[in-house]
Amino acid sequence: MKIEELGEFGLIRHLTQTVELKNDSTVKGVSDDCAVLHFAEDKDTLVTTDLLLEGVHFDLTYVPLKHLGYKSAIVNFSDVYAMGGMPRQITVSLGLSQRFSVEDMDEFYDGLRLACDKYGVDIVGGDTSSSMTGLTVSITCIGEVERGRAVYRNGARPTDILCVSGNLGAAYMGLQLLEREKDVYYRQLQEHKGQETLEAAQPDFAGKEYLLERQLKPEARRDVVMRLRELGIQPTAMMDISDGLSSELMHICEQSHCGCRIYEEHIPLDYETASQAEEFNMNVITCALNGGEDYELLFAIPLADKDRIAQVEDVRMIGYVTKPEDGRVLVTRDGSQFDLKAQGWNPLK
Repeated sequence: MKIEELGEFGLIRHLTQTVELKNDSTVKGVSDDCAVLHFAEDKDTLVTTDLLLEGVHFDLTYVPLKHLGYKSAIVNFSDVYAMGGMPRQITVSLGLSQRFSVEDMDEFYDGLRLACDKYGVDIVGGDTSSSMTGLTVSITCIGEVERGRAVYRNGARPTDILCVSGNLGAAYMGLQLLEREKDVYYRQLQEHKGQETLEAAQPDFAGKEYLLERQLKPEARRDVVMRLRELGIQPTAMMDISDGLSSELMHICEQSHCGCRIYEEHIPLDYETASQAEEFNMNVITCALNGGEDYELLFAIPLADKDRIAQVEDVRMIGYVTKPEDGRVLVTRDGSQFDLKAQGWNPLK
């Protein structure tokens, strides 16, 4: 069997389905945004790790190393916030090919430290090694949450309200812009017979800054997690949207053994995203459902919290949780219904 037939999460399930937890301190192992460990009386420890590979997760043709350092930290912080916790420390491991200089790594660490300073996280260790295939970044983040308050993917129940923070699809549109301009650059480079610097090939991104920032310098939604705490709202299930809304909905439905019903008209979109999708002749809802890398929060809350969630700025109610036999459905603006499919980012395909 080829690995791509299973996909990322299928492979993880296949490799870990027979793993048995041996320690009382392990509260939650594989299958959520973070592992949950219990070492202190009143706190649980959260642990997550992300691997970013050049040519798979990022392209240094258009990704500045400072932005890469910042984003590498944020994607880990986001996993901790998706568990309802707060990130505290990270370790950073790098695989470096010979084309990188000390100054390159200074630039990467400038971005990394900027993210850690902003979110109050310490860099406490890591490792470095040579690489034959470009740059590899592996970051492990350690966080904490009040004991018993970690939010998993498996707690959603019928009648729960499904909510999303921010807006969706902008990061994907930013990626499409960068990829288009990369193609233009290389075509013009060939036409000019390999000149290293081409003024004509430099893209004009005026008016596209928001889309580029969402792709190159995303933010984690600490503000939403803290506001939920202030209002006493405890989500029943939560994930960050890294692979696309449709894929994350599927994970929650599968692990919570439920269905869902979401409404196209309630999916949050930014004007720039819609405008750019139209320019590319793309369906903006498809981009919002499947684009990924938004790092917003998708979560379910009890119906009783409906009035309180309306007080949380930048959060939209997009639908509700149903019984499993009711399926996983998208209701369009004209009332048509379609089965949701997980078509988001899959790095193994």
